[in-house]
Amino acid sequence: MIRRPDPSLLDLYDALLLDLDGTLMHGSQPIPHAAEAVEIARAAGNTVVFATNNASRTPQQAADHLAVVGVVAQPEEFVTSPQVASRLLADRLEAGSKVLIVGGPSLAAQIREVGLEPVETDSEDVVAVVQGWSPDLDWPLLAEGAYAIRHGAFWMATNIDATLPTERGLAPGNGSMVAALQHATGVEPAVAGKPEPGMFEVAARDHGARRPLIIGDRLDTDIEGAVRAGMDSLLVLTGVDGIDSALRAEPVRRPTFILPDLEELSAPFPLPVVDGETARCGAVRTIWRDGDIEVHGEIEDPRVLRSVLALLATHSAAQAWSGELRDHHGAAVQHTDR
Repeated sequence: MIRRPDPSLLDLYDALLLDLDGTLMHGSQPIPHAAEAVEIARAAGNTVVFATNNASRTPQQAADHLAVVGVVAQPEEFVTSPQVASRLLADRLEAGSKVLIVGGPSLAAQIREVGLEPVETDSEDVVAVVQGWSPDLDWPLLAEGAYAIRHGAFWMATNIDATLPTERGLAPGNGSMVAALQHATGVEPAVAGKPEPGMFEVAARDHGARRPLIIGDRLDTDIEGAVRAGMDSLLVLTGVDGIDSALRAEPVRRPTFILPDLEELSAPFPLPVVDGETARCGAVRTIWRDGDIEVHGEIEDPRVLRSVLALLATHSAAQAWSGELRDHHGAAVQHTDR
């Protein structure tokens, strides 16, 4: 009997909802295999959507930036946190309402596009504040935001990412600037982008995706957003989070799958099968041993990671895992976090 080959991720899902920073690029530097993976997915007939919290670029500017790192993209393939924030504000406010922009020109353009009036200075008729990351964000603009929030303006953040991956490392993200205004005003903002599920729900609905796979490098945005949206997720180890943090994450931040990068997106992808205390994935297996997990294989093997995640979904579904990875002799398994 001839065994049929395992399906790939591109066979299992009809759409890929891809993060940008840390997943496809580091600033202006490409991430290996990312551009090729996007093209392979398109050629296989999968819908490709770029879902980003970055508020500093319009969809056209984001597409132009991806071209720099070799990823071909069209503006209509983007769902951005400024787009989601603008939609939410337009639903809440009367047309023509003044919205104070604590961010850059692209965020102001999105607000203008939905029929609201972007302004840079607080006044009595400012009814909302929207905050998004910009490299030019300075103290005077943060101060204007604080004045408006203190007099009762509704405050929405495009996202609350603490950091932003760049070619030089992790830089302060929008969440760090949001924290400054939270500290100054004592107010919690509404949030439009990841980890709120709205971005992925909008992306899937607008693009007709029935079986989307969320792909990103951050547990606190990409993966949590996927879990909250009820969608499967793939953590790639090219950005912020690694293996250990993923395995020990709270269930709301636990990925469905982990891969080193996007190189194997079209390769055979055996799925784990759990039978009681044992999970098998292809030729490897893992065993639940009173809270620890016995590993038969190399922990960096993606099949082993899929087996471990399957055991966690079964035996630690409601809480973070606090056990240890051990080999078949009972010794702790040593591994890098990448």
